[in-house]
Amino acid sequence: LPLVVVGNANLSGLPLLASSPTAKKESIRFIKQETKMDTHLHHDHHIESHLKSSDLLRDVVIGMSDGLTVPFALAAGLSGAVNSTSIIVIAGIAEVCAGSIAMGLGGYLSGKTEQDHYANELKREYDEVERVPEREKLEVKEFFANIGLSEDMQHKATEEISKDKKQWVDFMMKYELGLDKPDPRRAHKSALNIGLSYVVGGLVPLSPYFFTDSPIEGLKYSSLVTLICLFVFGYFKSKITGVNPWLGALRVMLIGAAAAGAAFGVAKLFEA
Repeated sequence: LPLVVVGNANLSGLPLLASSPTAKKESIRFIKQETKMDTHLHHDHHIESHLKSSDLLRDVVIGMSDGLTVPFALAAGLSGAVNSTSIIVIAGIAEVCAGSIAMGLGGYLSGKTEQDHYANELKREYDEVERVPEREKLEVKEFFANIGLSEDMQHKATEEISKDKKQWVDFMMKYELGLDKPDPRRAHKSALNIGLSYVVGGLVPLSPYFFTDSPIEGLKYSSLVTLICLFVFGYFKSKITGVNPWLGALRVMLIGAAAAGAAFGVAKLFEA
C-alpha cells in the first residue's frame, strides 16, 4: 500500500494509509490543512529552540539583576551607618558569596524540579498506556479530531502511532501534557550561570570602595557606576525581550536607585 507521510516533523512521522481514492482525497485534504498548520508548528519549533538557546540569557538576567541591585543596596545602607570602607568591602564580599550560592542553589533546584516533574509524568504516562490503552488511544484520536481529520483518518493515525510505545508516550507527553524533555544538565548549568552572573554583577557596586577611604565618596562613585550598568543592562534586556529598551532601561535603573536610596535612608534613620 502507498504511504502518505504527514507532518513528519511535528506528528512523529506518522504514515497515513491511502489505499483508496477516497482515502487519497482525504490524505490530500489533510496535507493541505497540515501545510497551513505546519507553518505554525515549525514556528513553535523555532520558538522552542529559541527558548532553549536563551536559557543562558535567562540565567544571566536573573543573576546579574540581583547581583547589581542587592550588593548596591547593602553598600549604600552601610555607607550611611559606618565610617570605614573596609567594613563595607568585607560585608559586601560576604554578601556576594552568600548571594551567589543562594541564587545558584535556587537555579539548581528549579532545574531539578523540572526534571523530576517530567520523569514523574513520563512514568505515569507509560503506566497509563499499559493499564488503559483504549483510553489513551481515545485521547490521541481527540487530538487528531481537533486538527480536522475525519473519523477514518483519526483511527488510522491513532493505530499507527500506538504501535510504538515510546513514540506513543512521547506524543502524549508533548501534545497532551505540553511537556518537552528537559536538558539533563540544565540544573547544573543554571546553578553555575546564575551564581557567576551574581558575582560579576555584585562586584560592580563594591569596586569603588576598594579605592577610597570615605564611605560617602565611595557611595557616590558606586552609584554612578552601578546606575550606568543598570541602565545598560536594562536596555539590552528589554531590547532582547521586545520591550521598549529606553523605558526598560529607565525602569531597571530606577528600581536599583530606589533600593539603594531606601537602604541608605533606613541606615541614617536608625543612626539618628
